Amino acid sequence: MKILPAWLTFRENLIVLTVLLATRNRSRIFASVLESFCTLRSPSSGWKLVIVDNGSTDSTHEIVRSYEKHLPLEYLLEPTLGKSAALNTGLGAVEGDLIIFADDDIFPNPNWLIQLRSAADANPEYSIFGGRILPRWEVPPPSWVQWVEQSPAYAVTDPLLKEGAVSPRLVYGPNMAIRANLFTAETRFNTSIGPRGTDYAQGTDMELIIRLSRQGHKAWYVADAVVDHLIRQEQMNKSWVMRRAVRFGRGEFRLGYSEGS
Repeated sequence: MKILPAWLTFRENLIVLTVLLATRNRSRIFASVLESFCTLRSPSSGWKLVIVDNGSTDSTHEIVRSYEKHLPLEYLLEPTLGKSAALNTGLGAVEGDLIIFADDDIFPNPNWLIQLRSAADANPEYSIFGGRILPRWEVPPPSWVQWVEQSPAYAVTDPLLKEGAVSPRLVYGPNMAIRANLFTAETRFNTSIGPRGTDYAQGTDMELIIRLSRQGHKAWYVADAVVDHLIRQEQMNKSWVMRRAVRFGRGEFRLGYSEGS
């Protein structure tokens, strides 16, 4: 089912980029997330936001509909459970030559789109772009969190990472862009990996990135393309971190980790 505002048709002749995210039962924070998207500065080529609702049973639908007049928004429904399935559905609604992937709990800097657009235009030999991801702690973290490896636990980037060519393993799903022409009929997200319920192997975005890198596509880090990634209170719990570690380990096994990846 597609819910498309009529005024989007006026943008048919523009070259745009698409922001694509999947969501499920995130109504507690999703209005704040979309409010932050309203502050984004648009690239001169324009943009659109594709939200794929992966079978939410809360008020997500009503929240998204309330922003249709404030954002260049296309809203899709994908009942098959799984982030990969939802993103694959969203790929069918993409416009333009650049797809920016985000999570449903990020808060972008106002220049986020402009920075990724500029980096893609300035580096035509690169096809994968990752931006800076900062933690936004919902509550002050307990002292033991400082000993947790932040990137696999909370999908935040190394604060020492500099602008430039980067290993594809340092590009994370909450803030990444991929050239749209890489998505052929055969190139889609792997639906056998990634979030779908509570028991799964982690790695929706990484599996795709590694697959593309093995085809010869290179990654670039965009230091000024910044988003805050919400770290929810329940994620600052030792049992949550241990479950995350198990999912991460299962994902690494599935991905066939090697230093050369």
